[in-house]
Amino acid sequence: MCLDCYKWEQDPQWKGVLDGNTSIFVYNDFLKEIIALFKYRGDHKVAGAFAAYFPKKTARGRVVSPIPLSEERLYERGFNQSEAILAYTHLGYKQLLSRVHGDKQSKISRQERLENTAVFSAANIEGCHAQHVLLVDDIYTTGATVRQAAKVLKNAGANTVISFTVAR
Repeated sequence: MCLDCYKWEQDPQWKGVLDGNTSIFVYNDFLKEIIALFKYRGDHKVAGAFAAYFPKKTARGRVVSPIPLSEERLYERGFNQSEAILAYTHLGYKQLLSRVHGDKQSKISRQERLENTAVFSAANIEGCHAQHVLLVDDIYTTGATVRQAAKVLKNAGANTVISFTVAR
């Protein structure tokens, strides 16, 4: 368990919410530029490069669900980066969550991310009940996004929730 996960597990409000995270790359200056090319400049093919590293074995027996964008952010970008990665994996997935529009995560402080708890709602409660879920996102920064999503899914009846992120 990494130090960040250890710290989250010390908080009674978040203990046991996320059952694990796997990230394949360290978020450094090089990867920051590649993700910006993908996310903000629309180079959709980058998703194919990331998908090549997707741990397909981890998805077996799980409902795979991308972290959603708000309608406004989706319109702004033209695509959901998590869905783009999943499209290149050729795995099926279900959208289990919907997202409330808010400030870009990259533009708010760590503390603001941690305090913002009304980000997601369950869009497909039937898809959550008694399931093992794999959330997919691009970047793990504070862990707030995947944990907030996991909390909503567990409250909707998911048995376990793990996440996969491209970078941490």
